[in-house]
Amino acid sequence: MTYYLYHIPGKKIGVTRDLNTRLTLYQGYKPSEYKVLEQSDDIDYISKREIELQKEYGYEADHTIFSKLGDMPKVMINSTDVTTTFRCPINELGDKLKELKGESFSNIDKKYTLDDNLIAFILRNVQPSKYRDTSCFMYNNILKNYTDKTFEIQFDDVEETTTTKYLVKEDRFQNIRNWAEERGLYKKGDVKTQYLKLMEEAGELGRAILKDDKAEFVDAIGDMVVVLTNLAHLGGTSIEECVDSAYNVISKRTGKMVNGTFVKDN
Repeated sequence: MTYYLYHIPGKKIGVTRDLNTRLTLYQGYKPSEYKVLEQSDDIDYISKREIELQKEYGYEADHTIFSKLGDMPKVMINSTDVTTTFRCPINELGDKLKELKGESFSNIDKKYTLDDNLIAFILRNVQPSKYRDTSCFMYNNILKNYTDKTFEIQFDDVEETTTTKYLVKEDRFQNIRNWAEERGLYKKGDVKTQYLKLMEEAGELGRAILKDDKAEFVDAIGDMVVVLTNLAHLGGTSIEECVDSAYNVISKRTGKMVNGTFVKDN
């Protein structure tokens, strides 16, 4: 088997057995955007050369040498000292990880086995790549400490209701994303359909306000939050990132109230 040591200028140096699948299909690079530095049938040699050249070219060296990655090329997981990258679009990650349940990968001197707990935790913390819509990532310090907090949830098994501990902190937005993924919304939906849904729910909210209907008011706002959560996810970001971004802006604004509306200073 031939191993290729490749260089994407300004990005990284890595090793793969299949240049087209890993670099073009999964990462979106054209053949003209990368160069093969060396190739060899000796995995130990090519693995050592990868680390040597990463340091020589000034890149951060991979934490785990290629020859010890085992099934990681199949899982499409790559780890550095800072992040763990999943080589697939964020809206497909749940299905990919479920298909690979039981397989393992190494990160920060620790081996992880993909089970329901870890998959749930990854989906809770994964973020879309800022550079490629064909990959997503999470920070290693989060992954390293993912057992710090637990909570219990109930779910219906085939024969009985079972209590399982998920090694994640409960999160309303992730519950929404899990619900949407299970129902195929992320596979079949898109930002346009969710925007139309948002306008529909906004109309419901308007009617609730006009009728002074408290129950409908609460229901409409909740529905809008659900739609916004899914809209953000389908758009390659997260509702948390959108809220944080908005708050970072408004927290610095100054202004005054005019006729019941906050008017910002110019």
